[in-house]
Amino acid sequence: MKPKNKNSRTATIMGIMTTCTVLILSVVAVVYFIKYITYSNRYEDTNDAQIESFINPVSARAGGFIKNVLFEEHQKVEKGDTLVILDDREYAQKVKEAEAMLEDTKAQQEILAASINSAQASTLINQDQIKVAKATLWQQEQDVKRFKNLLNEDAVTVADYEQVKTRYDVAENSYNATVNGLKTGHMKVNELQAKYSSLFAAKKRAEALLDLAKLNMSYTVITSPYSGYTGRKNILEGQQVQAGQPLVSIVNTHDKWIIANFKETQVNGMYVGQTVEIEVDAIGNKIFKGKIEAISASTGSKFSLLPADNSTGNFVKIIQRIPVKIKFAPDQDTDVLKAGMNVKVRVKAKN
Repeated sequence: MKPKNKNSRTATIMGIMTTCTVLILSVVAVVYFIKYITYSNRYEDTNDAQIESFINPVSARAGGFIKNVLFEEHQKVEKGDTLVILDDREYAQKVKEAEAMLEDTKAQQEILAASINSAQASTLINQDQIKVAKATLWQQEQDVKRFKNLLNEDAVTVADYEQVKTRYDVAENSYNATVNGLKTGHMKVNELQAKYSSLFAAKKRAEALLDLAKLNMSYTVITSPYSGYTGRKNILEGQQVQAGQPLVSIVNTHDKWIIANFKETQVNGMYVGQTVEIEVDAIGNKIFKGKIEAISASTGSKFSLLPADNSTGNFVKIIQRIPVKIKFAPDQDTDVLKAGMNVKVRVKAKN
């Protein structure tokens, strides 16, 4: 009989323990369910979110052979740091050629300026010659009138009158020649001034070519557009690159944000400036603060390369995701955060 009583007590104890365990598990389940319901009523969250940052591919603006590569993979660089130097000998020759063209244009301008001054001086001489020729013509005209009167009175011979008349004709032609010479001088000055203006334009063009040659030469030194970290190193010294060819990517570590893709049923009540709590998968037990900076005006599927066409008849209703841009609050240590890290964001739901 004693063994039977012992087994009965053991069974009773096991039953009580089982009942307690079930009760404890039920209480725990109820507590977690209540917490879940309370959390769901207070917050909207998603783990479909990643840290984003500007990743700028630095491209060559000039072609040539690489002379020096001054960076390593994943190296920290500051804005303006030299990354790559190209062989600039061809570009230096272009600069010298443009400088020579500019100097030649300046020399031609100086020659033309001297020619213009000489032509203008010649016109002054022509003006004085006109005055002399005009005075001579007037004198000869008076002699012709006087000898004509004397001829009418038979005081001189016809030969004497003809000699005076010939001298008058010579003086008149000389006067006309000096007048035409002055006109020719003015035309020569105008022609030289037009050539000078043309050379002035040529000088401007030579200056522009020189500036362009210097600009192209400056492209042989490739610098970092902003501070950050370099990406993979895929170039070596001696390699030939073309204009527009990407050389290395720079990750801007000073400007980071999060793109969180919330379900369309979650964004109701969200607004720009709303506070957000951020948990980073790679960093435990730390909550980052942020604010909603922008809410997309369209679902993510509408930005896809081949958006779905529901009018084809193959419609299956799928909850869409709406991208929300979240900016980190200032005065936080975000240096440890890397672009592409997965995060979980939590937004207080609208009451």
